Amino acid sequence: MIPVTANAANAANAPFDQWMQHIQQSVEQTLDALLPPADTVPTVLHAAMRYAALGGGKRVRPLLVYAAGDLSDAPHGLLERAAAAVEMIHVYSLVHDDMPCMDDDALRRGKPTVHVQYDEATALLVGDALQAQAFAVLAVPDAELASDGAARQLAMLGLLTHAAGSGGMCGGQAIDLASVGVNLSLAQLEQMHQLKTGALLRASVLLGAWSGARPDAADIAALEIYARAIGLAFQVIDDVLDATADSATLGKTAGKDAADNKPTYVSLLGLEASVALAHRLRDEAHAALEQFGARARRLREIADLIVQRKA
Repeated sequence: MIPVTANAANAANAPFDQWMQHIQQSVEQTLDALLPPADTVPTVLHAAMRYAALGGGKRVRPLLVYAAGDLSDAPHGLLERAAAAVEMIHVYSLVHDDMPCMDDDALRRGKPTVHVQYDEATALLVGDALQAQAFAVLAVPDAELASDGAARQLAMLGLLTHAAGSGGMCGGQAIDLASVGVNLSLAQLEQMHQLKTGALLRASVLLGAWSGARPDAADIAALEIYARAIGLAFQVIDDVLDATADSATLGKTAGKDAADNKPTYVSLLGLEASVALAHRLRDEAHAALEQFGARARRLREIADLIVQRKA
């Protein structure tokens, strides 16, 4: 089992909102430091990368990295880089997802999408560059790690690579694009979203766990169950919000899934049943964390946040 530590116990004492705000600010500062300066050639590309990555977002994936890192007293430097890397992958996916060849959206995080603010070619390059930067950041050697540090970082790179590729996020997006106007079964819809959304959330949890003391098989199994549950819950609530909230609240175009004739949990199950499913998944996530006791408080609170969010 992952050992109990004084640092993990102390972190659990802060109110969740305060802890979340601290992590969000820390991630913003880390991204600001790790992204190329806007005045460095090629200036337009670097300015656009910073436009996409800074100044917005809930930072759910970095929150998961830090929360799972609390279980094992992970060194702060590696958690910083793991959180920044997974957020760079997430932002790159949003930039590409918003392009005319994908979902063709003009609003993201309350401001014009990158291809609207700049142009399509720049948006394509922003996504490519953010993906490369993520792996460069995660590959930096960390002196705080034990003798198996290099092997552990290699495993972490493998986790993020798989989550971002055709067996994860990109594969899910491909299925999503091929499913417009198609009546998917519940199992097919879950498979699509486990890849498109769930894979990177899973990687975030496991990256945090692997940043500290090596987790054993029982720990990994529990975190896998947790990650699967919150990954699906996140998408269910996304579908609910797309059907019920407005664009100003969401920071992106509302009602777009229905307009584009995309299969969603709401279109398949209905609104009330979708909300009930999200709550059942939240309960599954909580149950999976029982073996960690109070140390998993942050992970439980993030599961609650995912289901209770309004944007």
